[in-house]
Amino acid sequence: MSEPNTLTPRQRDDLRTVAGMIIPASTEYKVPGADDAAVQADILKTLGRDTAPVVAALDHLARLAGKPLVELDAARRDEVAKQFRASSGAPAATLVRVVLQCYYRDDRVLRSLGLELRAPFPHGYALEQGNWSLLDPIKDRPPSLRRAQ
Repeated sequence: MSEPNTLTPRQRDDLRTVAGMIIPASTEYKVPGADDAAVQADILKTLGRDTAPVVAALDHLARLAGKPLVELDAARRDEVAKQFRASSGAPAATLVRVVLQCYYRDDRVLRSLGLELRAPFPHGYALEQGNWSLLDPIKDRPPSLRRAQ
């Protein structure tokens, strides 16, 4: 059974505020911040299995802040963010990942990066060849420590 993708109004407000702190709007690049309504709607629509850790992260933020993040001045918000990064572990990582994933699939952001507005498959994207020798330490591991091929 899937988890409900519901956040309380305060959690939604805190999510919008922290998302805007993670990725603020840029007039230079003509892109919205991650607190943009369309990005926020995408986050809420696609939370799915990430709902529980995101809620845990938002609840931890709320405890640290003592009141809604939007009500804090910029200096206090930055203090809370530093405490949050230092003490939140996996839930914080999940929150940041969800914000980034939804932000970087927004059409306006993709357009600003010069990417085509299309799914990456079936055509794919050409990638510059890298240094494959960087994978040698992984290849040298015993088969029990790496994925089956």
